Amino acid sequence: MNTISRRGFTLIEVLLVIGIIAILASIVIVAINPTRQLADARNADRRSDVNSILNAVYQYSIDNNGNLPSAITTTVTEICASGAASCTGYADLSVLEATYLVSVPSDPSGPTSPETDYTIVQDANGRVTVASTAAENGATISVTR
Repeated sequence: MNTISRRGFTLIEVLLVIGIIAILASIVIVAINPTRQLADARNADRRSDVNSILNAVYQYSIDNNGNLPSAITTTVTEICASGAASCTGYADLSVLEATYLVSVPSDPSGPTSPETDYTIVQDANGRVTVASTAAENGATISVTR
């Protein structure tokens, strides 16, 4: 008897393994969802920035006999970026820089100067609200004190 022994895989076996690997890889990519993870990380930065701005405003208020920076009005106004050539039409919080903030934070997605994508407003009761206008994944990022 002459038996011939062949080693290796058939084309069907190789294609089946590649198909299984592709299905598993797509399941892992959907589960990890890197786009959503990056958006959530940027939203965490936005929450931190909003809290930092509001804390700086209240530290300024404490040091100035309860007076808020003059740029904060009862109209929702976008905050002007640090080092902007002109802050006309924006809330200029440069009085907070150096003492209360290193610099006025800008949105992590990289807005252009003079915009920061953060707004500030004082309501009729004297409460200040800082919000992010560029939150992702349907998140609302706003802090009021």
